[in-house]
Amino acid sequence: MRRRALGKKMEQQTYFQTSSEDKIIGKHVFGNLYDLDEELLTDKDLLEKIVLEAVNIAKMNLVEIKAWKFGGKKGGVSVIALVEESHIALHTWNEYKYATLDVYTCGEQSDPQSAFNYIVAQLKPRRYQMFYADRSSA
Repeated sequence: MRRRALGKKMEQQTYFQTSSEDKIIGKHVFGNLYDLDEELLTDKDLLEKIVLEAVNIAKMNLVEIKAWKFGGKKGGVSVIALVEESHIALHTWNEYKYATLDVYTCGEQSDPQSAFNYIVAQLKPRRYQMFYADRSSA
C-alpha cells in the first residue's frame, strides 16, 4: 500500500513479530517529590553521585552522565544519565523544595523501580508520587 505525505512518496511497511520474546520491554517509573531539603537540591555533585549509583542498582549500562546547576528564580539542578537501555532524569527546583524523577528502560534485565526507590530514599521527600507506564512494544 502506498501513501503520500507532503508531496513525498512514503511506503507503508508491515513487520511481523516472530515470537513473544521478540519485543521491546519498556518500563517507565516516574514521579514528583515534595518538601525536600533545599540545600540538597542545589548540590550538583551529590545529586550526580546519587543518580550514578541508581544506574548501578538498576543494572543499567551507563553511556554518559551530565549535570547542570541553574541559578535564579526557579533554579536548581538537572542530572541526566544516558544509559544503553534509555535514561534517568532528575530535575530539582530548590525554591519550591520540589523535584521530578524519570526512570525509563527498555532493558529486559534492568529494574527502573529499584533506581526510583533508591533516589527517593536518598532525597528523603516528606511525600512523593510515583507512576508506572508499560511502554512495551506489544
